[in-house]
Amino acid sequence: REGRAGPQPGGRSPGAAAPGAALLLAAGSLVLMALLPIFFGALRSVSCAKSKNSSEMPETITSRDAARFPIVASCTLLGLYLFFKIFSQEYINLLLSMYFFVLGILALSHTISPMMNRFFPANFPNKQYQLLFTQGSGESKEEIVNYEFDTKDLVCLALSSVVGVWYLLRKHWIANNLFGLAFSLNGVELLHLNNVSTGCILLGGLFIYDVFWVFGTNVMVTVAKSFEAPIKLVFPQDLLEKGLDADNFAMLGLGDIVIPGIFIALLLRFDISLKKNTHTYFYTSFVAYIFGLGLTIFIMHIFKHAQPALLYLVPACIGFPLLVALAKGEVTEMFSYESSAEILPHTPRLTHFPTVSGSPASLADSMQQKLSCPRRRRQQSPSAM
Repeated sequence: REGRAGPQPGGRSPGAAAPGAALLLAAGSLVLMALLPIFFGALRSVSCAKSKNSSEMPETITSRDAARFPIVASCTLLGLYLFFKIFSQEYINLLLSMYFFVLGILALSHTISPMMNRFFPANFPNKQYQLLFTQGSGESKEEIVNYEFDTKDLVCLALSSVVGVWYLLRKHWIANNLFGLAFSLNGVELLHLNNVSTGCILLGGLFIYDVFWVFGTNVMVTVAKSFEAPIKLVFPQDLLEKGLDADNFAMLGLGDIVIPGIFIALLLRFDISLKKNTHTYFYTSFVAYIFGLGLTIFIMHIFKHAQPALLYLVPACIGFPLLVALAKGEVTEMFSYESSAEILPHTPRLTHFPTVSGSPASLADSMQQKLSCPRRRRQQSPSAM
């Protein structure tokens, strides 16, 4: 939620513009990295919504949650700003690094698990394990964590741990981006808006939040640049000059990916509910996101100032699909659609894309995180982002 100041020009002064090719490479890379978790997270949200067990449902955002979200985000952002002003930035970032080290490993493991399953041979010795924590005894015994996993999950966890150690020791921008992409994909997949009206409330509130904290104060930009955690995607503007050791970064906050992304994922589920074998609203909103993000970057380089990306993304992501609905006469259907916990068997399914399976990411439950929607978890998942 924090540090979502939109694409930023990095460490150069306004008059010291990077070469055109380097700027184009940085901007194009940020746009591409933003599109990947939205596209695949939306597809995986369809699979997650098909769960029939209420304890395995993703987190659903209601209109009340959407209305409170900007207030809670503002308080959190201001709190972080004051922490950085009062306490030593070094110690705060050390604590945050350890926290995101654990969460990043779990999120990345959950992200790569469906893809990695394709690389295991058929004769792979896959053993089953169970992690069980209970509270109380006898009839009053209550399950706190009941998680089943297998050897393949452990392999994914080990690979993710390598990235985690790399990030912890070097804070390298590639490791940061791997974690950032994993967080974004998990957020788009697992945070579900219950209807389009709720999405409009959420995006509208955060539109005001973003504009105020970027243009009205220096709080957003200060937190984004001080926060050494994978809450943003970065790409060096001096990559062509310094290679992988580049240090002049453009950045994009994860909130500018996840917030529009969950609205785009909702429109994909709405497309599927229409049973017309088309994804008109999904592709329209996806193109709208590209347009809005491109406009953000363009304005940023004209004025040489960090831009609130939601200032451009919100009107595009809401306006484009609404115009399509008006043209097709489906406005009533769009606003009356309720995101269901189940997709009917005869509904077209995107079976050629990877689906979510149980993975070590669900261990984040013990830290009150909702980074996964595993098929075998029994307890209620807490909130993720």
